[in-house]
Amino acid sequence: MVKIASVEAENVKRVKAVYLEPNADGLTVIGGRNGQGKTSVLDAIAWALGGNKMKPTNAKREGAALDPRLRVVLDNGIVVERKGKASALKVTDPSGNKGGQALLTSLIGQLALDLPKFLAGTDKDKAEALLSILGVGDALAELDAKKAAAYNQRHAVGVMERQKRGAAEEMPRWPDAPAQEVSASELIAEQSAILARNGENQRKRMEAERIAQQVDAARAELDRMAAQSRELAERMAAKSADLERLSADAATAAKTAAELRDESTAELEAQLAQVEATNDKVRTNMRRERAMAEADELKEQYGELDAEVKRLDKARTDLLKDAPLPLDGLGVAFGEKGEPSLTYLGQAWDCMSGSEQLKVATAIVRATKPECGFVLVDKLEQMDPQTLAEFGAWAEGEGLQVIGTRVGTGDECSLVIEDGRGQLGEPEDGMPEAQREDEEEDEPTEQPQPAMPSMNAAQAAVGGWSIK
Repeated sequence: MVKIASVEAENVKRVKAVYLEPNADGLTVIGGRNGQGKTSVLDAIAWALGGNKMKPTNAKREGAALDPRLRVVLDNGIVVERKGKASALKVTDPSGNKGGQALLTSLIGQLALDLPKFLAGTDKDKAEALLSILGVGDALAELDAKKAAAYNQRHAVGVMERQKRGAAEEMPRWPDAPAQEVSASELIAEQSAILARNGENQRKRMEAERIAQQVDAARAELDRMAAQSRELAERMAAKSADLERLSADAATAAKTAAELRDESTAELEAQLAQVEATNDKVRTNMRRERAMAEADELKEQYGELDAEVKRLDKARTDLLKDAPLPLDGLGVAFGEKGEPSLTYLGQAWDCMSGSEQLKVATAIVRATKPECGFVLVDKLEQMDPQTLAEFGAWAEGEGLQVIGTRVGTGDECSLVIEDGRGQLGEPEDGMPEAQREDEEEDEPTEQPQPAMPSMNAAQAAVGGWSIK
């Protein structure tokens, strides 16, 4: 695990000359008032180790005669230098072998140099950074795909169920309509049967009338026969017998005709007239019942899919339950659509305090590249002294080197920057050239000394500490 052993920076942004030997574990706090060059020290480290993509826009200190010069020594013996007008990179290992930016990139996490990039990321970006650390990405992606499919299907079923039920509820309901459509052919057959019976009744009435006419004719004939002659007595007797028989038949026929009653077809005619309207009501009721049945079926499907979504959510939670999280209390919550977000002590990112956000970000960034043992943290003034001390103790316990800045000059500061200058530790080659030049300007002019070897142009251009 690589850490920073020392930092030398000259003429970078607000920095004039700074030398820093940070604590190997825990916090090293760079303090000072606003505008003194605290953040410039972090920017210098990020530029030295992260490459030109981390170079500040206006890297050279305003008014500086010399170009920026950076020298960072890592605890594995690698020396990183940037100097000259082009800020050329030189990377040397303990054996004297030279390397380049690729070597630094293999050792150092980019987020360790650029914590604000993590802090400015979306909730999803932060959570995915943690998930990538835990090594559950593939399994989680599979669960996410299954949940997305179940969620989309559930949504579609829910929409269909609401549409079906809404359409069914808008349909009129006819409680007086029969359950099945009325058959017009059955009504017509029944009407035909009634008409046939009525026709038979009419035939019987006509028969009774015909018999009555015969009775009248027989009486007339009998009267004529009685008037004409007694001789016709025998014939009259026969006719009398006929009369008696016919009278009996007439009485029977008259009695039967009187008892006959015609059946009315008015009700059937009314039903036939209303059959289409009735059947329309029946069909409407049947469509409504079918729509309601389909809506109930879709609701049941929705419930099954909802249970599947919840089961997949639990599976994802169980997947993370035993994962080795880089910070106690850290977790991942999943939204309705499966989008992940960070939580710490049960709080979402936007509900965490500034100090909690810094602690969470530091823990995750450190875990993204375990071989990088340091993190640069700006704006530690968000933590009160007690929280800062707790944060430092946590970092020390984790074996993590944290180099941070804080507005202030109190005892919590390891180094206080004033007017771009500061020193923590003793550089092997003495003070920086820029600092030495500033101090010489304040000293009285000395008497000429014995001649010393002169510095050539190349040495003068380097300035600061000599590089061995």
